[in-house]
Amino acid sequence: MSLFIPQTPYNGPVQAVVLDWSGTAVDHGCMGPPDAFVNVFEQYDIQISISDARQFMGLEKKEHVRRLCRMPKVVSQWQETYHRTPDDDDLNLVYQQLEIMMVATIADHAVPIQGLLPFVAALRDQGIRVGSCTGYTVPIMDALVFESAKYGFSPDCIICASDVPVGRPFPWMCYQNAIGLQAYPFESMIKIGDTLSDIMEGLNAGMWTIGVTQSGNELGLSSDQVQDLTPEDLDHRLAAIESRFREAGAHYVVRGIWECLPVIEEIGRRLANGDHPLKRNVLAAADSPVEN
Repeated sequence: MSLFIPQTPYNGPVQAVVLDWSGTAVDHGCMGPPDAFVNVFEQYDIQISISDARQFMGLEKKEHVRRLCRMPKVVSQWQETYHRTPDDDDLNLVYQQLEIMMVATIADHAVPIQGLLPFVAALRDQGIRVGSCTGYTVPIMDALVFESAKYGFSPDCIICASDVPVGRPFPWMCYQNAIGLQAYPFESMIKIGDTLSDIMEGLNAGMWTIGVTQSGNELGLSSDQVQDLTPEDLDHRLAAIESRFREAGAHYVVRGIWECLPVIEEIGRRLANGDHPLKRNVLAAADSPVEN
């Protein structure tokens, strides 16, 4: 078999879309994970807020715990309670308890976000493969995938942070999706997610990247809570999120998966004209401030 080395810009169709899970495909507002983080730290007499927990959403969950353990408010409480700073053994214990909690609760947040199922059906009608990736580990995803299938959502590929050496913002989960979906080159693929680390992951992988605002972690509201906002308040909040996503480099920003199909079609037209995603030469480091 000869090695395929493209000599001209890719001008073929969109081949695959890689979806994040909570806040993008299921669980409007990404409501499941923050409660688990708050509850697990409470077991150690450490108080964190929902807002604290949301700061690092999208990262692999052990790294998420590590970031929380570095927060000054957590360090000071740990010192007061245990007379020392949290170490790796503490981190591992918190993480183990977190995974148990999340396996038990995340399956309760498997309802597809408005528009997901028609979106996936439309992609498949066009021959576009549907991948997915997540900061969850395999045990957590086993429970979530089982429940989401009952609602009709079963992507063609599922990659967890625990399947690769390092999670977001590194591109390895996107690359594993490319392998699993047999999609190439990377500019024929689109990453859709609701966190800054999702966006950096897609950019680092050389894919088109779409940020989701209204249904995601950044807004952090259920669909019912969104309805309680005035249109002016909602627009103001979403504009701030969109600004952060644009600054991080997202090619497109939408309110939810229900707005994504026209964007996919536009990207297809751009590819046909020889356009491609903006190149990113520097891989975002694990300590990058652009992560949420």
